[in-house]
Amino acid sequence: MLMMGIEVFAQHFTAKAPSTVVVGDQFRLTFTVNTQDVDHFQQPNFPDDIEVLMGPSVSTQSSFQMVNGHTSSSSATTYTYICCASKPGHFTISGARVKAGGKTVAANTISIKASAGNGNGRQQQGGNGNQQQRGEEMRAAGSAISSSDLFIKVSANKTRVYEQEPILLTYKVYTLVDLTQLAGKMPDLKGFHTQEIQLPQQKSFSVERVNGRPYRTVTWSQYVMFPQMTGKLEIPSITFEGVVVQQNRNVDPFEAFFNGGSGYVEVKKKIKAPGLSITVNPLPQRPANFSGGVGKFTITAKPNKTSVNANSPVTLRVTVSGVGNMKLLKQPEVNFPKDFDVYDAKITDKSKLTSRGVEGSMIYDFLAVPRHQGKYEIPPVTFVYYDVDENKYKELKTEGFTLDVAKGSGSARVSDYSQEELNTLNNDIRFIKLGNSELRPKGDYFFGSEGYWISLVALVVAFITLFVVFRKRAIDNANISKMRGKKANKVATKRLKKARTLMFKRDAANFYDEVLRALWGYVGDKLNMNVEQLSRDNISEKLQQRGVEEETVKRFIEALDECEFERYAPGDSNGNMSKTFEAAMTAITTIENTMGKK
Repeated sequence: MLMMGIEVFAQHFTAKAPSTVVVGDQFRLTFTVNTQDVDHFQQPNFPDDIEVLMGPSVSTQSSFQMVNGHTSSSSATTYTYICCASKPGHFTISGARVKAGGKTVAANTISIKASAGNGNGRQQQGGNGNQQQRGEEMRAAGSAISSSDLFIKVSANKTRVYEQEPILLTYKVYTLVDLTQLAGKMPDLKGFHTQEIQLPQQKSFSVERVNGRPYRTVTWSQYVMFPQMTGKLEIPSITFEGVVVQQNRNVDPFEAFFNGGSGYVEVKKKIKAPGLSITVNPLPQRPANFSGGVGKFTITAKPNKTSVNANSPVTLRVTVSGVGNMKLLKQPEVNFPKDFDVYDAKITDKSKLTSRGVEGSMIYDFLAVPRHQGKYEIPPVTFVYYDVDENKYKELKTEGFTLDVAKGSGSARVSDYSQEELNTLNNDIRFIKLGNSELRPKGDYFFGSEGYWISLVALVVAFITLFVVFRKRAIDNANISKMRGKKANKVATKRLKKARTLMFKRDAANFYDEVLRALWGYVGDKLNMNVEQLSRDNISEKLQQRGVEEETVKRFIEALDECEFERYAPGDSNGNMSKTFEAAMTAITTIENTMGKK
């Protein structure tokens, strides 16, 4: 006979916690009794400056061994609290009791020292060393998320600028928790022209130490702002909505995996990004030809050709390059000679938004057509902007060029004269009119003649006729029910044409829907009946009231039944569709002819 023995242990109730912690950091306090026969747990007395973030969570463990016929077993029940100290000091936690195995057992007293250190208390909690190295911790479910665990810094590369000078505004996230989502929208800023820099959607975190603590950081959003007003301008604070993942340590991960549960919970957290103040100084007295540009720019001008025939186009390309408020520049002015026809410039934007502002080029293509031959001087193009590095206005000029215009095929015959001379000649001396002239007797006018009065009477008769016709049409159009009845056959025919196309495509489902729509729509429009009034009994009654013979009404109802029956009939779907189409056509044609005669 196998002899078995079981060892029985006395009940022990033990409290454990780190001896030193950091203010604001979480630590774990556990009470363990070496049995599962527990009836009642009395929680300890917590000092006022020890905050309980979660707990108690209860977990049990058990083990069973048999060695050389000797059997031993052990079990334990653990009560866990997640706490943090709100200020430095020495704290004592005592008074925890539990009733185990019919006896009341008291736990030992815990002494904890809380200091405003550099985060060593966090390391004493244990956990994943890799997580602590990268500044992230998977907190227990229910843990508080303080403003030092997750916050956003707002910075501007300049807080004192000139009007139109670009400012880079950056929102940077700092986190010690597992942040998975963040959403926030920049409001419309009064006094700024704002453009957002497109950052990667997939955020890449890096580690940055702040006050001795390793934070995971990422630049969340950036904006380039161009102040349009002077004075002290405010950038308001923004509230972001974040989602933080916490671990539910009461859930067995194996049970969660196989039963479709989850060992993690998502906690929403609002993070308020602070506002900023920007001082905007006005620009000095602006020159008359100021382009509105603030930044650093260059300008070039180049024609596509320097020799051209009269009446042939020439293009002058003016390119403004640099960095600054590129999209807010005024269009450069080109002073072409008066003999040129000048058209609006074609603008090509080859700029992009960067942290320095809008950088790249704006290209202006000016199209001009010289009308007369000669040699013309195109003066330099002037561009005035404010240089933010040197704090002064700068005037840039392109090179001028000479355009040789040869005689063209469509040039004027009097090309020896300048345009001003031609205008003077045209006002002083009128050219002789060439061609055949028709002579009329003196006093022979169309006004008051017989043809005049006949034309006038014809116009009056035509006006009256059109007035009567259009008035009758307007009255008919105002009668909605009459118009529905007139258009009923036209609408039904259009739907049946569509149904025939679907029949050829062997699209049975859509074919029967379209035929039924044609039948019901036709009778609804013809009898001016709403959809909720359409039924076989109402249709029969209304058609007979309109003088339609009973046989005709019967054919129409049979067409409806035929369509609905064939829609679900098995067999040759193509043959069914053809049969249904013929029945619908015959029913609508018969009723239309009958009501037309009545």
